[in-house]
Amino acid sequence: MRKNHTDKTPKTDKVGVYICHCGGNISDHIDVEAVRNRVEKIPGVAVARTDMFMCSDPGQEKIIADLKSGKIDRVVVASCAPSLHETTFRGAIKRAGANPFIYEHANIREQVSWVHHGDPATDKASLLIASAVAKAKQLKPLIPIRVEAKRHTTIIGGGIAGIKTALDIAQTGIPVTLIEHSPILGGRLNHLDRLAPSGEKASHILQELLTQVFNHTAITVHTDSRVESVSGYVGDFTLEISQKNHDKITLDTGAIVMATGSVPYTPFVGEFGFGQYQNVITLSNLISLLKANNSSKSVLEVNGKPIKNIVMIHCVGSRQIPGIHKPKANEPLNEYCSRTCCAAMLNASNQIREKFPQTGIYEMYRDIRTYGRGQEELYTRASANKVVFMRYQADDLPMVSKSEHPDYLFQVQIKDGLTFNEQMMVPADLVVLGTGIEPGDVSDIAAMMKLPIGTDKFLLEVHPKLRPVEVPITGVFLAGTCQAPMDAGEACNAAGAAAVKAAALLSKGYIELDPFVAQVDLDKCQGHGACVDICLKEGALTLVEMNMDGQTLKKARVTPAYCLGCGACAAVCPEGAIDINGWALKKYEAMVDAIVSDGFASNEFAV
Repeated sequence: MRKNHTDKTPKTDKVGVYICHCGGNISDHIDVEAVRNRVEKIPGVAVARTDMFMCSDPGQEKIIADLKSGKIDRVVVASCAPSLHETTFRGAIKRAGANPFIYEHANIREQVSWVHHGDPATDKASLLIASAVAKAKQLKPLIPIRVEAKRHTTIIGGGIAGIKTALDIAQTGIPVTLIEHSPILGGRLNHLDRLAPSGEKASHILQELLTQVFNHTAITVHTDSRVESVSGYVGDFTLEISQKNHDKITLDTGAIVMATGSVPYTPFVGEFGFGQYQNVITLSNLISLLKANNSSKSVLEVNGKPIKNIVMIHCVGSRQIPGIHKPKANEPLNEYCSRTCCAAMLNASNQIREKFPQTGIYEMYRDIRTYGRGQEELYTRASANKVVFMRYQADDLPMVSKSEHPDYLFQVQIKDGLTFNEQMMVPADLVVLGTGIEPGDVSDIAAMMKLPIGTDKFLLEVHPKLRPVEVPITGVFLAGTCQAPMDAGEACNAAGAAAVKAAALLSKGYIELDPFVAQVDLDKCQGHGACVDICLKEGALTLVEMNMDGQTLKKARVTPAYCLGCGACAAVCPEGAIDINGWALKKYEAMVDAIVSDGFASNEFAV
C-alpha cells in the first residue's frame, strides 16, 4: 500500500531545491519547469529554483543568498553526477556561513536525461529529487574529522616530474624525501638529446635541476631504493624502504606523490623486423646515436657504415587496434596515443637532415599529431628539409624485408595514401621504429596502496579536469607520465599541480576529512566482531576492552581516518549497533519511502 504524503508530520526543516538545465544536457530531455512546479509542493521544500548552470557563479549565488536570508537550512542540488561538483556546492554552502554537510545531491543527468526522455524522464527526475529531499530533511550538521598531519612529503620516482615536485614542495618549507629505484636521478631525461620544439639540451636542463635538488637542505634523496610496504593514512603514512647495500629505512610522512614515470615500448621480435635485423632500431636508440655522434661528415654513419636512406615508421606500440595489431606475449594492446612520438620523430629527422644532408629520410605515418605549442613548426621544418612523408592505414602496415638491391640493406613496402594508394618500395639502410611509451610497472606499490589503474595500465586520477592529480586515496597524488603520456614540459606542469596539492594539504599541520564514517552505539554493541571481520580497510575497525558499569566488555571501535564509509559493517551487525554518519539506515528508508509513495502520480503534486 502506498503511503500518502498528507500523513507526514509537519515540516521541521526548510529545504532549498536547485535544478540545473546543464546547458541543455538535462533540459533537452526533462521538462525542468514541470519538475520545479512539482518539487515546490513537497512538504518541507521552502524554495525550488532552476538555473542554466547551477555550478556557475550565478547558480551558486542563488544557494548562498537563500541560506544567508534564512529561507532555507538544507540544500538539494539536482544536476550531473555528484562526483563532478559535490565539492563545488559544499564550498558554496560553506561560503554562506552554513555547515557544508546539510547538502544532498540528485543525479538527473547520467541517471535520467542521458538514458530517458519525455514524460518518463520528467517523472523519474521528480522522484529522484523527492528522494533527495526526504534525506535532506533528516540531515544534521556534521563536524569534519581532524587528524594531525606530519609536515613531510615522500615522492616515489626521481625523474623530471619527481625532481620538479620535490623542488616545488621544498620551496614551501615542507621537507621532502625523494626515492628512486635506479642509481641516478633524472629518469628518461638522461637518455634524451635536444628537446622538441625548443631545441634545449636535456642534459643542461637536468644538471640545473639536480644542482638545485642536492643544494636544498629540505630535500633528502635515496637512490637504489625500493618501497617495500606502505601503511597508515593521510597525514600519517609509514613507508618501509630497502636500499641496495644499506639497512632498511622506516619513513613517516604526511603525503605521497607517485612520480614513477614510464618506459619506452619495446617491440616484439619480428615487429617490423625488430630483433631480426641489426639496423632495425627504436627511436630511443636513434636519439642515443645522435647524442653520441660528433661526426662532421655529410652522411650519417651507424656502426661505421654510411646511411643513405632512413625509413622512420610511426605509431609502433601505440594506437593498436584489436584484431589488427599483434600484442606482445601476455600483454594487452596499447590502444592509446603516446602523444610525444610524432614531435620526437620530426625533431630527429630535422637534426639528421640539417647535420647530414646526404642522408635521405622517409617518414611513414598514420597521422601526424604535433599538438603542442611550436610543435607544428617541426612538421613545416621537416617538409622544408625535404623529408619525404608517406601515409599508411592501420590495417595495412608497412612491411620490412631484406633488400634485393646490393646497395641497401632493406626494402620497405607501403601502400601510400598520399599517392592514391600506390604500392611503393622504399630502399633503406636503417629502419627506425617510432615507439611510444608504457607506464612503469608499479603493480606492487599500487596493490599496497590500493591505487586505481586504468585499462591503459596508467595510474588513474579521480577526474581528468576537476581533480587531475588526485587519486581516491586521500593524501596520495600523481605527477608526470605515471598517469598518461606527456612531454617534459607537461610532466613539469603536472608536478607543479601535485606539489601545490600536497603543500596545501600539509601546510596547517592538520587535515580535515569528510565525516562520513562508521560510528558505534556502545549501548547496543555486543562485541561479537562481525563488523571487524567484514571491514574492507585494515585497522578501521577493532575490538577493544572497555569498562562499562563495572564490567569489562568488548566493544567495536572505529578509527575514523582509516574508515572508507562503505557501510559493510552496518550490513552485518545483527543489533544495528553501527551505522554510517550522514548515511544512517533511516535516511535510506526515508528515500525509499519517498520513491514508492509516488506522490507525483496523485493530484496532490499535479502540475
